This record gives sequence, structure tokens and C-alpha cells, in this order.
Amino acid sequence: MISLSVGRIVRTPVLATTFSWHKPVRDLQPVMINNSLKDRILLTSTRNHGDHSGDPGTIPVQFILKDNSVHDTLAREGEIALRLAQRHGIPMEGACEASLACTTCHCYVEDEKHWDMLPEATETEEDLLDQAPFLEMNSRLGCQIIITKELEGIRLRLPRATKNFYVDGHVPQPH
Repeated sequence: MISLSVGRIVRTPVLATTFSWHKPVRDLQPVMINNSLKDRILLTSTRNHGDHSGDPGTIPVQFILKDNSVHDTLAREGEIALRLAQRHGIPMEGACEASLACTTCHCYVEDEKHWDMLPEATETEEDLLDQAPFLEMNSRLGCQIIITKELEGIRLRLPRATKNFYVDGHVPQPH
């Protein structure tokens, strides 16, 4: 924005106060590099990340809760584990709404077979996991686990507790 002040032009910074949303892209396919899951760059549609309507999913995923009860779910291809859990009422919090800024979606990948199939954690995820209570060797953040057909049958265990700097007990709703 440009404004005039005593006969001269002054540049005034403009703060964005609205968000611009893009139309969902529905037909993106995974891009394979060296034909392995670890080397995959997965492009997913926005529909998979927060949409509670539509297909229920076809990929079996188990969540093991704090009380050791097991919940069987069906994930959509490209859906993140956090959104899958929220869609099925599993208490995986996700206080930062999957923006990779907290540890409230911390979980454990139970089977080594599936652990080996996941891409390595990024440095940011590793740094956040260092702050998670009850950290284990098989710890990951649910917002960073992208469900694919190769991960069929993956078992994710929730930790005894998580640490939420927002408000204890607050569970953000996907939008």
C-alpha cells in the first residue's frame, strides 16, 4: 500500500488478514523415485487430510490406546495417521493441526516391518520428538505418517501421555 505524507510517497506494509483457499486437487498420484516407499515423494489431495465425508477407506490400520484396547480403522490412500485417528474418534490430539509444531500426535510404530517402510523422519520431526514424553526408538508423529497400501496392517500405539502447551484437554477439530 502506498500513502502520501507531507508531499512524499511512503510505503506502508500491508498485513494479510484473509486466507486464500485453493480448490482441492483430487487426482494426484504418488511420484516414485527408485521405486521404493522410503524414496517416495507422495502428493496427496487436500480431501484426504480433513474431510470426514466420502470414502471410508480400504487400508486397515490399528490403533492401540492407552488402556491397551485395539481399534481397527480403514484409511484412505494418502491420509495422514492423525486425520485417520480424528475421523474415527481415536484420542490422538494434534494440537498444532498437523503443522509439525507440537508432539501431541506422538505414537509408536509397533511392527519393525512397517517402521522400515516409513520414510526417515525429517530433522524437524526428530527435534520435536526429542521433546515428547515417553520417547522410544519407534516413536513418530502421526501427522508425518502418510498411509499407503504398502502400510496395510500398520499398528500405531498411543503413548501414556502427551504434552500440550495449548490448553490441556483441548482437542482441535479438523476443518
